[in-house]
Amino acid sequence: MYRFLLTPRWWGINVFVLLAIPFCVFMGSWQLGRFEERLDNHRAAGEWASEDRGKPALPLAELLPVDKATSGEQATATGRYADQLLVPDRELDGRPGHYVLTLLRQQDGKALPVVRGWLPGTADPAKAPAPPSGEVTVTGALQASETPGDNGVSARGGLPSGQTAAISSASLVNLVPYDVEDAFVTLNRGDSGMKAVPAQAAAQTGLDLKAFQNLGYTGEWFVFTGFVVFMWFRLLRREVELARDAEMGLVPDEDDASPGTRDSSGPSGSPDSKGSKGSKDSEDSSDDPSDSSGSYDPDSIPVR
Repeated sequence: MYRFLLTPRWWGINVFVLLAIPFCVFMGSWQLGRFEERLDNHRAAGEWASEDRGKPALPLAELLPVDKATSGEQATATGRYADQLLVPDRELDGRPGHYVLTLLRQQDGKALPVVRGWLPGTADPAKAPAPPSGEVTVTGALQASETPGDNGVSARGGLPSGQTAAISSASLVNLVPYDVEDAFVTLNRGDSGMKAVPAQAAAQTGLDLKAFQNLGYTGEWFVFTGFVVFMWFRLLRREVELARDAEMGLVPDEDDASPGTRDSSGPSGSPDSKGSKGSKDSEDSSDDPSDSSGSYDPDSIPVR
């Protein structure tokens, strides 16, 4: 009954199933591992931030460029504050507000964006505290430049003068006449009475949209695995039923035909053809004037 499994068609089906199942399981496990990794990083982000603040700060040059290992590390830089910008639409503890961002000009001429603190309400340059004058040394958590439109960072344009939607070197170089570091620092203590902004987890490590995409892909791959197994059993069951019906003689052969059909379509013609012949003879006899069924009247013949 199961000899059909040795046919070339079923060889191809079986090979496909044997390759598809482990592949789908592997991809689902890999996506699940990516989600668990992001979840662990998210849980440890707060602990890393508090521990990093207790570590001695390192010079900024030793921590650049910013990556997953250096993001959140304590960095120190020295220079003079220059241009000040406001970053609107930033929430802190569930309250709307804005960041106060000041550029620190270093000795090499490059500017380091420094988030001096957070203020509630609408961004207003008149309410933002002025930066300290003279040379200052700042210490805070090192962060990578933001990407507009990613991780909740606004990408809207048309902001008033003195505002920027993202703390990004690519955006800031268009607002100031000097080079900007591809990183920024959030002060451990808010300056001039402002509230300190906590460090964010490094990109590709927190519970962002991509993390939940990994979780969704995990479910999809395992659903594919179940679908492959289901379809294989469905095809197998159908083939077994067809083979069983053939053994019991429930499947008619193509060459079989009923006797009535064979007689009615023989070479000598069908009964209908005989009937047609009979009707034709009757029509011919009805046209004959000497038909015995009618009476013969000699007076009815015209005389010339």
